[in-house]
Amino acid sequence: MTDRIGDWMQTFTGRQFWPMDPRPDDIHIEDIAHALSMQCRYAGHCVRFYSVAEHCVLLSHVVSEPNRFWALMHDASEAYICDVIRPLKPSLTGYSAAEDRVMGAICRRYGMTAEMPREVKEADFRMLVDESQQNMAPCVTAWNLPPTGAGVLLHLWSPEKAEQEFLARFRELQSAE
Repeated sequence: MTDRIGDWMQTFTGRQFWPMDPRPDDIHIEDIAHALSMQCRYAGHCVRFYSVAEHCVLLSHVVSEPNRFWALMHDASEAYICDVIRPLKPSLTGYSAAEDRVMGAICRRYGMTAEMPREVKEADFRMLVDESQQNMAPCVTAWNLPPTGAGVLLHLWSPEKAEQEFLARFRELQSAE
């Protein structure tokens, strides 16, 4: 028996993780890097595989130095509760609360501020321009996007490469602190 809320999932490293009762000690960067490297952005509706891990690494290069770690980790909760497309998130009862709990545990684990910096949110939104132009089929209607992108060039890494790059960027940013 356990004093945890809800059921648990097994992570890549073989650990237990309770998505409805996340705790900082349950968070491991190897699990985050692996899971995000295996998840395709846009629910797979892109021309070529493009991982959440690559998106995070690229975002961490377009924000100011104090926000780079937050940018790298901004989607880390998706390692435990999956990437959900923007149009669906508001309709999933309880998803935002679960996402906030998981992200809160991640923030406590890595000493991050509880709230995502505004610069990270804005750069993440601007990256949609770059992603839509470089890895999406032509659309029948215009997206509601900012006038300019973040200036990111997608590499479309394999999951293995995305995991390696995510971990390398994590170590680089951790050692800079």
